Amino acid sequence: MARESLLVATLVELADNLVDNYDVIDILTLLSDRCVETIDVASAGVMLGLPGGELQFVASSSESMRALELFQIQANEGPCVDCYSDGVAIINHELGGPDTRWPRFTPLAIAQGFHSVHCLPLRLRGKTIGALNLFRTDVGLLTPADVVVAQGLADVATIAILQHQSSLNAKLLNDQLSFALNSRIIIEQAKGMVSQFDNCDMDVAFARLRAHARNHNLRLTDVATSVVDGSLNIDDLDRSKEKQR
Repeated sequence: MARESLLVATLVELADNLVDNYDVIDILTLLSDRCVETIDVASAGVMLGLPGGELQFVASSSESMRALELFQIQANEGPCVDCYSDGVAIINHELGGPDTRWPRFTPLAIAQGFHSVHCLPLRLRGKTIGALNLFRTDVGLLTPADVVVAQGLADVATIAILQHQSSLNAKLLNDQLSFALNSRIIIEQAKGMVSQFDNCDMDVAFARLRAHARNHNLRLTDVATSVVDGSLNIDDLDRSKEKQR
């Protein structure tokens, strides 16, 4: 599918999902996947800020990306940390040699096969609520068109999170972010259970949870909760027909 058509399809899919009971994690996972499909990047991930300001991992296009995001949080170092705290985009940063900016993060990213990084703030009306991280496996510049697409997807991600808070009421926003981050814990538990049951990797386990949620018009968080509490048997989960990441 041409990039323009895929972007239009993404916007339509997002619009269909932005209902009162929408699932932030599923929407941001979709955006991470579509970044990989429409921009010259290998992996993408999203972090959100807790009410107290700390960053938390929310969604990614792959398990290796998740590991890098979690390391940034633990080490308090990396592109997402800087992008979120400064509210400024990081574009075309090459990873290689002694990196004085991120001395601990850079070797780990290179070990995962990444050689350049780009990060965009999730920002609206002066408020930064998170960051969109993009990694490439080769060294090279994103084209101006790629940057525009990436920023557009970052803006969509921000609007998706804030769409019920037109006035940006602080309490409502904090409640929604807290719910999304707590939901991530449940999803990780469910992924682990499916991975162990099916003897598959975590990416495949997550794809299966998402497939079941979409096929049955359920929220991803609710499917994960049902798996964890035992009300939904893992063997009854639908199989994913998506291309494995």
